[in-house]
Amino acid sequence: MFTGIIESLATVTHLEKEQDNLHISIKSDITGELKIDQSVAHNGVCLTVVKIEGDEYTVTAIQETLAKTNLNTLKVGDEVNLERAMKLGDRLDGHIVQGHVDQTAICTNIENADGSWYFSFEYDSNLNNITIEKGSITVNGTSLTVINSGKNTFSVAIIPYTYEHTNFKTFEKGTEVNLEFDVLGKYVAKLMRNA
Repeated sequence: MFTGIIESLATVTHLEKEQDNLHISIKSDITGELKIDQSVAHNGVCLTVVKIEGDEYTVTAIQETLAKTNLNTLKVGDEVNLERAMKLGDRLDGHIVQGHVDQTAICTNIENADGSWYFSFEYDSNLNNITIEKGSITVNGTSLTVINSGKNTFSVAIIPYTYEHTNFKTFEKGTEVNLEFDVLGKYVAKLMRNA
């Protein structure tokens, strides 16, 4: 489980395809605190640390993960948002995040709001995911509050701290992002569809 509060930005240093899997090597300032077999969210995708060498570590994404997330678009030098799993007894500063991306979305607009930013996104509504006004959404692993919720669109407001400490600062129109919809909302939506 995660909270959606990004701990660190990291840089992709190496990508290696092996059959349908992708081995992703990451240089991070938290590498020294990691251990083999530990879960770390990368742009919101929970992956297992499989190798550690110096200040770099490696995780492996399988084909299903690559098909449902933006990890298949990573290039060497890209920045990714990192969060280690929640510790029992810690404060839950964001919201309950599983690290299981539901689908991707495309950034459709970025509006400078004189000290903060509004980012708008569009996603495929055929997958039956929904947002609600003032509900929670995770974008590239970042816990955010939904504004301007539409059938397959929503926006989020980004404060300067979040902008500087996540990969939001690299987004432009057309950037593909990972979405994890609110887990409680997913259960309610499924119950309503089955009623």
